[in-house]
Amino acid sequence: MKGNQQVIDSLNRLLAAELAAMDQYFIHSEMYADWGLTKLYERISHEFDDEKGHAKLLIERILFLEGTPCMTKRDDLRIGADVESMLQGDLDLEYDVAEALRDVIAICEQERDYQTRNILQTLLEDTEQDHAYWLEQQLGLIKRIGLANYQQSMM
Repeated sequence: MKGNQQVIDSLNRLLAAELAAMDQYFIHSEMYADWGLTKLYERISHEFDDEKGHAKLLIERILFLEGTPCMTKRDDLRIGADVESMLQGDLDLEYDVAEALRDVIAICEQERDYQTRNILQTLLEDTEQDHAYWLEQQLGLIKRIGLANYQQSMM
């Protein structure tokens, strides 16, 4: 089914963000594993899998709309040097993805592409209610109990 080019281009911009998120979570999860922070490794590895799923949905939709997924572009990565900066970088990335999703949802509404809109609304819900919310909780815990106690709880 031939899709609207503006929608396809917007989906490719989202794909660049999701691929960056996937890469960033992959690197951060491996850093946590290297540091012995097993619980953080497991959760962030799960986030990597979620982002891979988001990218797959976008690729499938772009192909369905007879577009070409762009796999060579990525948004900038925000690789942290310590636990707190890593969590904050991941949260900032999720905020950016949520904003981009809202923008593309508006384009889909304008172009009357309701099926793409529905797919993106599912991604937005996951981004806001699972990923961003969990990261906000972790940063809140660090503020309440301190970084050392937080890291100990993640071993």
